[in-house]
Amino acid sequence: MAFLAAILFFFVSSSIHVHSRETFACDTKDAATATLRFCQQSVPIPERVKDLIGRLTLAEKVSLLGNTAAAIPRLGIKGYEWWSEALHGVSNVGPGTKFAGPFPAATSFPQVITTAASFNASLWESIGRVVSNEARAMYNGGVGGLTYWSPNVNILRDPRWGRGQETPGEDPVLAGKYAASYVRGLQGNDRSRLKVAACCKHFTAYDLDNWNGVDRFHFNAKVSKQDIEDTFDVPFRMCVKEGNVASIMCSYNQVNGVPTCADPNLLKKTIRNQWGLNGYIVSDCDSVGVLYDTQHYTGTPEEAAAKSIKAGLDLDCGPFLGAHTIDAVNKNLLRESDVDNAVVNTLTVQMRLGMFDGDIATQPYGHLGSAHVCTPVHKGLALEAAHQGIVLLKNLGPSLPLSRHRHRTVAVIGPNSDATVTMIGNYAGIACGYTSPVQGIAGYARTVHNKGCEDVHCMDDRLFDGAADAARGSDATVLVMGLDQSIEAEFKDRNSLLLPGKQQELISRVARASKGPVVLVLMSGGPIDVTFAEKDPKISAIVWAGYPGQEGGRAIADILFGAANPGGKLPMTWYPQEYLTNLPMTEMSMRAIRSKRIPGRTYRFYDGPVVYPFGHGLSYTRFTHSIADAPKVIPIAVRGRNGTVSGKSVRVTHARCNRLSLGVHVDIKNVGTRDGTHTMLVFSAPPSGEWAPRKQLVAFTRVHVAAGENKRVQVNIHVCKYLSVVDRAGIRRIPIGDHGIHIGDESHTVSLQASTLGVIKS
Repeated sequence: MAFLAAILFFFVSSSIHVHSRETFACDTKDAATATLRFCQQSVPIPERVKDLIGRLTLAEKVSLLGNTAAAIPRLGIKGYEWWSEALHGVSNVGPGTKFAGPFPAATSFPQVITTAASFNASLWESIGRVVSNEARAMYNGGVGGLTYWSPNVNILRDPRWGRGQETPGEDPVLAGKYAASYVRGLQGNDRSRLKVAACCKHFTAYDLDNWNGVDRFHFNAKVSKQDIEDTFDVPFRMCVKEGNVASIMCSYNQVNGVPTCADPNLLKKTIRNQWGLNGYIVSDCDSVGVLYDTQHYTGTPEEAAAKSIKAGLDLDCGPFLGAHTIDAVNKNLLRESDVDNAVVNTLTVQMRLGMFDGDIATQPYGHLGSAHVCTPVHKGLALEAAHQGIVLLKNLGPSLPLSRHRHRTVAVIGPNSDATVTMIGNYAGIACGYTSPVQGIAGYARTVHNKGCEDVHCMDDRLFDGAADAARGSDATVLVMGLDQSIEAEFKDRNSLLLPGKQQELISRVARASKGPVVLVLMSGGPIDVTFAEKDPKISAIVWAGYPGQEGGRAIADILFGAANPGGKLPMTWYPQEYLTNLPMTEMSMRAIRSKRIPGRTYRFYDGPVVYPFGHGLSYTRFTHSIADAPKVIPIAVRGRNGTVSGKSVRVTHARCNRLSLGVHVDIKNVGTRDGTHTMLVFSAPPSGEWAPRKQLVAFTRVHVAAGENKRVQVNIHVCKYLSVVDRAGIRRIPIGDHGIHIGDESHTVSLQASTLGVIKS
């Protein structure tokens, strides 16, 4: 009875708090406002917004331009805090969301870089759905918002970037697919209504925080049109056009001398007009103030406010627009209609969220409450996400998986061996609970725990002897090493790719002492140069766990002991330390500059030595590929007589792209003894030329294949989107000629041929 009473109390208390938030606007019990046209759900949202705008004074409109939007009591509108975060779970980083009362925590999924390693779009969307369920529940309970400034889809251009952990990695197509999938999960599939409003950030060419005396507030990213079009803008374009995201955030930095939040070519022309954003554009926090106070882009604060709003900015994370916009209007730097345009975009999103629909309890997600947060299903998905994102880098013998019968005692060593908060990375909230690595391993074997270093900085060797003794007396040794937020974080870029302090010395010393297999587990967001461990035969296996989330310790243990078969692939290149020689983070070029001895960046443009390549990842079984069917020739029809074929290429805008697809059928066979999930990456190698990358990711999928089983998989590659390249002028073109399609060791050549009848050559 006590148990049943506790359960009853839980659900009753949950229901009490579900509807504790006051209705944002249009309370049906308020006779003064309930009959207003903007409160009528039967009226189309654009008309409701127009009606509301017509009722606002200039001062009231300006009070809505900041993240802490003011209440308008005479119209029954409550104040609203726009800033909430949900990078990989509902977070309390922004002021819009707090953990309190029946909402002490939320499910904390693996950091994005880890989840991206799954190359599983359906997983990303599933995580988004869970996060938005919990977000809606917290909103209903009065402790959360509905506008989440996530995900971060910037390209991990440089391995030192402290925020690389927040991103889906270095490939623009991977980042774009992640963006669209996660956003769909957050927002739902109703284009007119929103479950929560997501935001893809930080637009654009933002990938430096604080390096060698240069910070993001002062940095002017000098970027070619070519790199903007074929690298930096790709994830944002996909986020808008394929994910239908409700918001884009502009970044702190300047791009070619213009602050992104005051650049009409970026905001109004590109995001709004070319891509068709149905939503609002928000500044990174205090960006408008930064472009005036720090970058000195304008002479007065009123000019800064005017330039930003006229460029297409709708919402300021910060107080700057609220303080200076009225003066900008009074000085004729800005028209009130410009302010109207901004407020229309934010109010439209709020209406799509149901914030002007009266009683929360009657809305589609009004039933969600504390019983829908940190559920067993949500925790299970966090565990599965960690399983899928962990990458097996090395496995001699093979030494993994460990055996519960042969490896009864395991030495668990390293500064991250009992990690909890470290596992969730940055922009995280309060997790439902944690399973540390040593706790996870204890579920499979008796553990002998010794940290070896006090923390990841590992400044001395005082604990080394104890660690070596633990390894010497155990059947197997697991070293859990790597980084944390004191090494890589927002506003903290790295200067080195090596393990901090004496970590390498500890690893090598323990490996020499160990009588059993030695497994090195690395926690990090960015890549680490562990060449010494890759070459050391005493180190049997290496596992990259990224920052694996609240269930990370259990997931690591499941991988180590074979309860889960690893299938993750690296979403970024792991470079040797020497890669950084003569390579400032401030050099934005993706392509190599031979005259400056600048190497290319990412696998697409760098062909030098690596520790581990993009896409690397092993399994406990072995898969083979064979391309069963694929066309050898695809004709490219050119639009009308004004189309052009120039330099052996066709401009994408001149090609008939609809249904122009390359279908490839691939047979995947599991020739090993264990069931496993194969992560299949498909690359194309365009005809060689000065524009073309070495190769580029064009498709990916995950396929579960039982031992001995063969499965046929079809991937469809959109020719205009994925087989095109970008010339120096920033124009996307389809190279005519032979394109190589590469899947593992298999390759196929498809020839793209232009139909030149009636075409003018130029």
